[in-house]
Amino acid sequence: MSGSAAMTRDAATWAHALVKISPYTFSAIGIAVAIGVSVLGAAWGIYITGSSLIGAAIKAPRITSKNLISVIFCEAVAIYGVIVAIILQTKLESVPSSQIYAPESLRAGYAIFASGIIVGFANLVCGVCVGIIGSSCALSDAQNSSLFVKILVIEIFGSALGLFGVIVGIIMSAQASWPAKTV
Repeated sequence: MSGSAAMTRDAATWAHALVKISPYTFSAIGIAVAIGVSVLGAAWGIYITGSSLIGAAIKAPRITSKNLISVIFCEAVAIYGVIVAIILQTKLESVPSSQIYAPESLRAGYAIFASGIIVGFANLVCGVCVGIIGSSCALSDAQNSSLFVKILVIEIFGSALGLFGVIVGIIMSAQASWPAKTV
């Protein structure tokens, strides 16, 4: 067997395997990634912010209450993932088994999968970004309280990254249309 024939056979095997995975499986994985990775990003951001906040509060206890806004921004990242997961869940429709592998079904499954991946990883990066900025906000506020509002504005811009991911995810999930049921 020649080398090009073996490569063609292997490529056809992978393509065949990916096409034979149910679109509902891709949809479920996308929804799970949207919520799971978003919560991971929020937890990571809260970990980064919280540890710095507690450490800086030893020197300046006054910063504890006003710097909790950074933790709230991190928690919003998890809420973005929950909202998108609910939106993606409403996109699922039942299809007759004869049309489960129809191109329209595959496209809908891939659209929900891609939407979940984008939202999940955008929120992961957003959570880390907001956590790092929140950490620097707590540390700088402990040193000089006039810096709080200035760094908070930067933190708001960092939090907007998660919203961009949500918007792109919603736009991509609009492509999910399942085949019409035949009566």
